[in-house]
Amino acid sequence: MTDKTTLLIVDDSRVSRMMIKSLVSSKHPDWEMIEAGSGEEGLEKAAENHITHFSIDLNMPGIDGLELIDQLQKTYSSSSMVLMTANIQAEIFKRAMALGASCIHKPITEESVEKMLEIFNG
Repeated sequence: MTDKTTLLIVDDSRVSRMMIKSLVSSKHPDWEMIEAGSGEEGLEKAAENHITHFSIDLNMPGIDGLELIDQLQKTYSSSSMVLMTANIQAEIFKRAMALGASCIHKPITEESVEKMLEIFNG
């Protein structure tokens, strides 16, 4: 195990990944950030690295965010997971919470990333 903080950003939008990375870097320049453009790639990156925090988009082709969180919980149950979504249905929030993840509304803004960081910092 390592003491370094690593954030895995899983989002099929390159712009969203870049925005999250930029906003988090401005607050935590010491964090390592890894990007994945799909749920499948997210699983691969998680298997290759020790991830402390996850930022996961809900709507992605293939494995969606909820399914990805479900799979990641088997290995990363002690890591913080945030589901970033424009889908504001209560059912999505309930499912995410049942899987141990918090939900934050998109769009990606300084405010939404600030909320994510508050969750990560407990």
